[in-house]
Amino acid sequence: MSEMLEEKARASGWFRELRDRIVAAFETLEDSAGAAPGVFEVTQTRRAAPDGGDAGGGLMSVMRGGQVFEKVGVNVSTVYGELGARAQAAMAARTGLPGMAEDPRFWASGISLVAHMQNPHCPAVHMNTRMFWTPHGWWFGGGSDLNPCLEYPEDTLHFHAVQKEHCDRHGADLYPRFKAWADEYFYIPHRGRARGVGGIFLDDHCTGDWEADFAFIRDVGTAFLPAYLPLVERRMGMGWGEDERDAQLVHRGLYAEYNLVYDRGTKFGLETGHDANAVLMSLPPLAKWI
Repeated sequence: MSEMLEEKARASGWFRELRDRIVAAFETLEDSAGAAPGVFEVTQTRRAAPDGGDAGGGLMSVMRGGQVFEKVGVNVSTVYGELGARAQAAMAARTGLPGMAEDPRFWASGISLVAHMQNPHCPAVHMNTRMFWTPHGWWFGGGSDLNPCLEYPEDTLHFHAVQKEHCDRHGADLYPRFKAWADEYFYIPHRGRARGVGGIFLDDHCTGDWEADFAFIRDVGTAFLPAYLPLVERRMGMGWGEDERDAQLVHRGLYAEYNLVYDRGTKFGLETGHDANAVLMSLPPLAKWI
């Protein structure tokens, strides 16, 4: 397996470009809400290498207390180094690639986004896309899923329709396959229910044609804004009270449980030494349990 230097640069550049698009769109939405719009705080993040050397990092962009977004984070990172024994075993088991123990080097780049909204009628949302490389193989992963505390069927239909439109450009089998994967992946066994209303999810995606797979993962990311922004614009002006807020906080508790107990990205980020604040950016600012 080659070092794929050009492909890595293109992938990490795309994730940064997508980050910039989304941050600009969210800032525009905040500005439209009127007085004292929220702003993103941007900080550099670093991955801690065991020997203290350079292991990459990224940008953490978080808005708190906005008019539309109570808390939203849009992170990008490019990290590299060597996988520890547990991560090696997990990667080998999932991908079937040999040789992880003999050469455990890795490189990973991606974007991760989670939005928790002020208005309970506006759905929370998660999106991420990434590229992963080892000397033994490369793959893409990610997806996007909607997490309303108050579900509107027409919002769910729109979100899924946009995901399907972008997947269908690359094959009619992709959307149903990755929708089913999301339904399974975002299920919370100890609650006996899904985290939200689904979307798409994929991991270890490698057809052997890097250009085709990269084009597909770009469309997964490109689908996010047209799938999500119309829902926020439709709901952000709706009135709400104590009952709606209570439902929102309880649902956030469900979201936090999933991310801390089951989410693969959270586990990988913490186990490989990435900035803990960036890894745990997905957690809501307030939540409750009953």
